[in-house]
Amino acid sequence: MNQLNMTMQELVGEAAAFGIDLSPQQVALFARYQSLLQSWNRRMNLTAINDAHGIRLRHFLDSLSCVTVTGNLDGQRMIDVGSGAGFPGLPLRILYPELKLTLLESVTKKVRFLQAVVDELGLQNVQIVDARAETVGQDEDFREQYDWAIARAVASLNVLLEYLLPLCRLGGHALAMKSADAQSEAREAAQAITILGGAEPHLQPVRLPQREETYYLVVVKKLAPTPLEFPRRPGRPAKRPL
Repeated sequence: MNQLNMTMQELVGEAAAFGIDLSPQQVALFARYQSLLQSWNRRMNLTAINDAHGIRLRHFLDSLSCVTVTGNLDGQRMIDVGSGAGFPGLPLRILYPELKLTLLESVTKKVRFLQAVVDELGLQNVQIVDARAETVGQDEDFREQYDWAIARAVASLNVLLEYLLPLCRLGGHALAMKSADAQSEAREAAQAITILGGAEPHLQPVRLPQREETYYLVVVKKLAPTPLEFPRRPGRPAKRPL
């Protein structure tokens, strides 16, 4: 068994700990995704994590851990904001073939990579948008259209929720993947959550194999329409957080 196959078999066992049963077809898609990521990363800087072990744990399994709060995503609409090299959106789309996924990314080289992955893996119902979150959040084709608006390591929570909550439908959810300081960020984001129409956040701790730190899935349900002035113009949320 070659190293790639061994890595994918380890992913199967680790995903099972989150209640995820990966089929052979899904494992093959993850293997191809890893190969594409490593190949492209030799030509352009897509991610600092490029070894097989890191990709498996810190990209694929990390993304799949979101199912501990989302449940089955088949038939739902999700937007991955600041998708980068496709995390967490594409692993979730591999897991749930009926997920309707939008990948939002404003760096053109990363957009090209995302399109290459979608094309080579033959993934349907995936839309790739080259734009900023502040712009898309004011576009009626995207605003309040999603069951889940999700992001990983994009900004502090009070800034991030100004990107995510305008994209959520009423009753939908924003999901932010945050590190160990999630509890303090949630306290600091209380005012922003209220202004943007969100409920009190739920913090779900997650531990990955072979890693000591705990990180958190921060879920905020959309209870009320987000006021039309949000998100503010590009750059404003980061410069003047709510």
